[in-house]
Amino acid sequence: MSLTKTPESVPPDARVHPVDEVLPAPRLFVLGLQHLFIMYAGAVAVPLIVGGALGLPTSTIGLLVNADLFVSGIATVIQSVGIGKIFGVRLPVVAGATFTVLSPMIIIAQKYGLPTVYGAMLCSGVFGLLIAKPFSMLIRFFPPLVAGTVICVIGLSLIGADVTLIAGDNPAAKGYGQVSHIALAGLVMLLIVVITRCFSGFISQIAVLLSIAIGTLVAWPMGLLDFSSVHSAKWVGFSGFFRFGHPKFEAAAIISMCIVMLVTYTESTADMLAVSEMVDKKLSSADLARGLATDALSAVLAGFLNSFPDTAFAENVGLVGLTRVRSRWVVTTCGTMLILLGLLPKIGQIVASVPGPVIGGAATVMFAMVTAVGIQTLHKVNFDGNNNLLIVAVSLAAGLLPAVAPSFYEHFPSNFQVIFGSSITSTVIVVFVLNIVFNHWSWRRKGESAVEVALREGAVAVNVPDDGATVPHAS
Repeated sequence: MSLTKTPESVPPDARVHPVDEVLPAPRLFVLGLQHLFIMYAGAVAVPLIVGGALGLPTSTIGLLVNADLFVSGIATVIQSVGIGKIFGVRLPVVAGATFTVLSPMIIIAQKYGLPTVYGAMLCSGVFGLLIAKPFSMLIRFFPPLVAGTVICVIGLSLIGADVTLIAGDNPAAKGYGQVSHIALAGLVMLLIVVITRCFSGFISQIAVLLSIAIGTLVAWPMGLLDFSSVHSAKWVGFSGFFRFGHPKFEAAAIISMCIVMLVTYTESTADMLAVSEMVDKKLSSADLARGLATDALSAVLAGFLNSFPDTAFAENVGLVGLTRVRSRWVVTTCGTMLILLGLLPKIGQIVASVPGPVIGGAATVMFAMVTAVGIQTLHKVNFDGNNNLLIVAVSLAAGLLPAVAPSFYEHFPSNFQVIFGSSITSTVIVVFVLNIVFNHWSWRRKGESAVEVALREGAVAVNVPDDGATVPHAS
């Protein structure tokens, strides 16, 4: 009699979930590299914008980029691997610098100086660690109605974020929106579709990476490849601790950065819900608390290492949906690469030399994938005989206003702009409140039970075998 269990004899609970599956080393490397290429442009954008706005020398901006990649890599590894019961959502989540921090950082730095920025960042990180668990308890107020709407806006609001990579960042410039650049981005998008459609297995899973590689080769004779920065970059670089001086603390700056932390939490919550939906693994409040605590930890690390707070990157969420590769160890590989890039500037410059239209074309598809996941989530919601359609409509309208008109709230107070100037945050607030007003408050329909409310929000009815009762199961 054989003592070896066949796959059929292994209890379902004993099987390894695809999220926890460790793929062969070559696949881990290639798939991790694909995640790296997708997120690199967004990851380095924040230090480049902040450094440029503050007039920092090029060498200092380079160190900011290194520090940003280093902290991003640490946060990504922690998110995917986890540390005990404290840190890490343990899902394929890639962490990168949040764009929410841009305006507050620039305003604080111009008024008080960079030491005050990093002092406020340290305080916001500690604040985030303290509220991670209480904030995670709000997950029950993120049913498919709320989560689907927010995920849609994440994708819709970011689709245009890569326009500057494709067309340029100055519409008045002579070379803005060149046909050849747009055509190159279109070619990358087409290649992703063709490779995914015509191939299966591993080739299909690396469609984005192959498309970027082919697009880069096409860009070579177009004169879009420039490796001059690689020669001047150092092999080893580390920004050190408190490079701009010991942190200083100002109440107004601390409050602003704590608001940024709350905004980051709302964005990360929606992204983690999207990833859990894609990989078919339920996100518990404990999982979410660990994931949010990692965002807060990144702010603490950033305060020491001259970097920036991190959040879950939407383009990598879209990549998970496109490739259907659910292993969190792929993301761990990506995080390890980010750490190495943060310490080896020369290699980082090689990655940075990939032409903007190539990265922009691929990232646009990833953002659109996030929107598609949001639509898929909303498909679970009951829209008959209720106000759910109105909730979605008003929330989308409020969220897309700052996306299509970035200066819409420019005459409002700065703290108001930090919150409602973000499409994601404004959508979360509006859909969250409207869902409570219409679906939870005391004017619930006469005779309607809590179970019926849950089903209306998008829970799935499950029949319990022993008594046949129908109970809601949050999706």
